[in-house]
Amino acid sequence: MSAVAALEQGIAALGLDLPADASERLLAFGRLLIKWNKVYNLTAIRDEGQMITHHLLDSLSALPQLADIHRLVDVGSGGGLPGIVLALCRPDMQVDSVETVQKKATFQNQAKIELKLPNFRAHHARIEAWQPAYAPKAPDGIISRAFADLADFVNLTAHLAGPQTRILAMKGVYPADEIARIPQGFQLARSVPLDVPGLDAERHLLIVKRT
Repeated sequence: MSAVAALEQGIAALGLDLPADASERLLAFGRLLIKWNKVYNLTAIRDEGQMITHHLLDSLSALPQLADIHRLVDVGSGGGLPGIVLALCRPDMQVDSVETVQKKATFQNQAKIELKLPNFRAHHARIEAWQPAYAPKAPDGIISRAFADLADFVNLTAHLAGPQTRILAMKGVYPADEIARIPQGFQLARSVPLDVPGLDAERHLLIVKRT
């Protein structure tokens, strides 16, 4: 099966209605990731088939939960996952990626230029010291994928979270112990099981809000 067919089959299985050129642009991003990976060590995955399941479709699995989010902050996304993937598929959503590793932020900015992504910005900064250009308005969502312990993620981003902001943590197996340590003033609003096509692994999206 071709890469385009594999990706489009996965997108259909997720029930997503994406822009007409989304598959093409997502694969272009995947190729950029593989190319730059040789120098920048952005991901352990070097094969296009695994890139589609483990990175592209995995990132896209959260998209149905972001329907009413228009300002999203992506924390510690490394090679731009899920931020660049989500920005490609939601041109109406402003995505700010905050990455502490300079070379990874550099790659993300290069991807922004090559993929012509006006709704995406990469920032080389520590999340606990960063503010978006639209402050004091709060982002609608703050997302991370395998970034940190849930309590640390909430603590590091608490200064950005308004009353309605959703803190979205993409996790593997349901982390009951991490949920038990959510800081005071925040609570788990919902846990959404994510079924990633072609990925035989348990995945969850944890949605945390202010109490």
